[in-house]
Order: sequence, then structure tokens, then C-alpha cells
Amino acid sequence: MGDGFIDIIFFAMIAAFLVLRLRGVLGRRDGHEGNYPDPFKREATDDPSADDTVVHLPDRAKPAAANDTDELESMDAGPEDALNSALREIIRADPSFDAPEFLSGARIAFELILGAYSAGDGSALKPLLSPEVFSNFSKVIHDREQAGEVMEDTLVGITAAEIVEAYMEGRTISITVKFVTEQVNVTRDENGDVVDGNANLVAEVTDFWTFSRDSKSGDPNWVLVATRSLD
Repeated sequence: MGDGFIDIIFFAMIAAFLVLRLRGVLGRRDGHEGNYPDPFKREATDDPSADDTVVHLPDRAKPAAANDTDELESMDAGPEDALNSALREIIRADPSFDAPEFLSGARIAFELILGAYSAGDGSALKPLLSPEVFSNFSKVIHDREQAGEVMEDTLVGITAAEIVEAYMEGRTISITVKFVTEQVNVTRDENGDVVDGNANLVAEVTDFWTFSRDSKSGDPNWVLVATRSLD
């Protein structure tokens, strides 16, 4: 019985030794080892062509396919096919054109032009308008000054701005933006009395402004060439 007891101790020592060796080789999972496989990471490969660490952006110099740009993909719907086609033509003529960036600039231009027009600031208006539009704005400002009237147009906010038309004539790009805004519009006479508008009314105003630029020009700026309001 003594020999059997010794044998049990001997085999227990061997078992303990094997357990320690296995733990040393495999380690233990305690939730902090950080070695779980990442399902969003590609396996390493010896093939250089399989390296996806560089994201290749579409070549804007090439014609834009339906899914080449986010802005065209989002507008790829039946009734807007003509607009999509026109925007693709514009991108072919000017690969740097970006619809969201254009709309961001159009919003800023709307605020600047409306503010300068209300203040009668012709020098601020001139570089933002085509000669014809500048002439029309200047005449209204002149007539207002002659009558001793002051316009107070307060832009409360731009509710929406979207491209509704785009086309090219030769190398000239023209894009029409629909602006839906909230404004307070008042015209006062020389005594400060209201002769038009309502100082206590925030009105929703819808305007359509057309901006143009030469696609081959080094000047990236757009000018306002036409305006109309939704009656």
C-alpha cells in the first residue's frame, strides 16, 4: 500500500507539471490580454497588392459614374436625372467642383449679398454680382436713398438651400439654388415710420438665385447672375 501511495504522489506531481507547462505555453484568458481577433481588420498577407491601408479616392478628372461621389449618389433619383446629368457634365468640365462645398459657399454669399443690399453698400456688392444684376441693385439702392427710405432686412436663418438647376453654356457653369429663409423685412421713411413690411413678423421667403463662373478660369469665385422670388 505504501508503494501505491508513492505512485499516486508521483503521478500527481507529473500532472501538476503538465498543467504548469500548458499554462505557460497557452497563457490564461482573463479578459485583459487584448489578443482577440478584430473582425474589422484584414488578415496580414504577403501579397503587396492586398494592402488596404491606403484608401483610393475617385479621380475627379474622370467622368463621374452614378456612385463616384456622395453628392451624386444621394441625388440619383428618377425625377432628378436631368439635374444629375448636368452635375456630371459640370464635374467633367471642372473636376474640383463639389456640390456640398458649393452650397456652403452659396449660403455665405446669400447672407453677404442680402446684408450689403439692405445696407446700400455698393462696394461690397460689386464683386459678388454680375454687371447686369449689380446695375439693377444699384438702381434700387439709389431710388431708396433719393426717397429718404431705409431698408431693414434681418435674416433670421436659412431653413434650406438646395440645387434645383444646373447647366453649361460653352465653358460657363450656371447653378440655381433654392433658398428657403426666415426674414424680417421693413422699409422706413426718413422719420423712421414703417412704409413697407412688418417689424413684428418673421416671414418665410423663398428665393431662387443663379450663380455662374467660367470653368476654365483660375478665379474660383462665383457671381450672382439672376434672382427671382416665389410669389
